[in-house]
Amino acid sequence: MKPISDKAEIIDALLDSYRRGYFPMAEPSPPWNPFGGSHIYWPSPDPRGVLPLRESEGLHVPRRLERVIRQRRFSIRCDTAFERVMRGCALPRTSVIAGDEEGTWIDETLIRWFTILHEAGHAHSMEAWRTDPRTGEDRLVGGVYGVAIGSAFFGESMFHLSRRRLPDGTRHPLDGSDSSKVCLVHLVRHLESLGFELFDTQMVTSHVAGFGGRDLPRREYLMRLTPCVEGAPRWRALEPIDQA
Repeated sequence: MKPISDKAEIIDALLDSYRRGYFPMAEPSPPWNPFGGSHIYWPSPDPRGVLPLRESEGLHVPRRLERVIRQRRFSIRCDTAFERVMRGCALPRTSVIAGDEEGTWIDETLIRWFTILHEAGHAHSMEAWRTDPRTGEDRLVGGVYGVAIGSAFFGESMFHLSRRRLPDGTRHPLDGSDSSKVCLVHLVRHLESLGFELFDTQMVTSHVAGFGGRDLPRREYLMRLTPCVEGAPRWRALEPIDQA
């Protein structure tokens, strides 16, 4: 099969896949591939993970995280550094929306595809920034990204950059601990305010379960998905929230 390369083909193929319940993942250098490189595959898990968008439906935000949000430790921005968020999510670690395993499932092909999707207005990032007190420069310390179609949002991955505490025990001014969770909560509340009906997390990790995430049988998930992706687009960017 001829690989897709044209931007319009990439956008159409990705959106069509999400509408039918599939999403792309990369397997870096699979052992069966003697030529190296990544292999893109298209899972449609059964069961499928979803995250409630409302407390009445089971959304849970831990009290400690609510305190962090109220402290406004981070500046929150939307769609200002999409590719950088993706590259942060591609760093090897153990906790992402799409799984708990060590490593990454994001390669250069996916970064290119999703950046094209972002430029076309379909993929979005919620970002956490902190200001470097020495230079006054804003630094990206965490974020989450995904795809919006109609009233459905497909959460892809999230990351944060932690820093060790200073010798006096105070928090490093560029510490990004909790920033990905803060971004996730801002994203969920923003989606709820826009009338979104579905937040797809692909799988329910321990991290997602802590926010009330749950599994749906694939058939039930697809029944919920179809009317959401057939509706009018609801996404609008979140207005910036400044650091305290």
